[in-house]
Amino acid sequence: MEYTVQKLAQMAGVSSRTLRYYDEIGMLKPARINSSGYRIYGQDEVDRLQQILFYRELGVSLESIKDIVTAPTFNGAQALREHREKLLEKREQLNVLISNVEKTIALTEGGIKMMDKEKFEGFKQKLVDDNEAKYGKEIREKYGDETVNKSNQKVKGMSQEQHDEVTKLGTDVIETLRVAFKTGDPAGELAQKAADLHRQWLCYYWDSYTKEAHAGLTQMYVDDPRFTAYYDEKQPGTAEFLRDAVLVYIGK
Repeated sequence: MEYTVQKLAQMAGVSSRTLRYYDEIGMLKPARINSSGYRIYGQDEVDRLQQILFYRELGVSLESIKDIVTAPTFNGAQALREHREKLLEKREQLNVLISNVEKTIALTEGGIKMMDKEKFEGFKQKLVDDNEAKYGKEIREKYGDETVNKSNQKVKGMSQEQHDEVTKLGTDVIETLRVAFKTGDPAGELAQKAADLHRQWLCYYWDSYTKEAHAGLTQMYVDDPRFTAYYDEKQPGTAEFLRDAVLVYIGK
């Protein structure tokens, strides 16, 4: 089967404009252009669009999706298996949230008593699941399953006060880093404050802190385009600046 832009868009539930944009950025090229100048998509393009929409549903950025699906080593069958696992995880997280909402409704109506800790279980699980969906493969390869699992358990065991503290710390890291970046000096006072705040933030997630792991993580921020895109969103070069600041901070 072959499809025009309009027919494929209608079948996939996206706009024609979206498909044209995917073509423009080189993420989903048509199989060919017919004699009338229309984009024509075949089975390979349909399969790729399905993969793109899976990744998009999981919250992966378009830039990262493009890197994944256009990589020479991309394996569609393996990707589908990974999608299935992520969707099952997402379903479990939704089940937790639904249960949380149902308990809260019952609490509001006077039917049950609900511990404060229970009220936030679903949100902490979502934090873990979102991180796994975006970066799980890379951090597990780098640090191992045991380390990542301990970190996930630490997050799920946070009190609401701790969750609020680490959320504020994350904001402080970004804001301090933004101002420090303008100085251009990773060894400066502001940059070193940003590095220290980053260490404090990490300690809420890590079972134990080491200088080597801190340096390795910030290097991954530079090497992995998804992390780089997050830190460089407003100021290109920020990921490298943070890495350099951390290297100074740990004495390397």
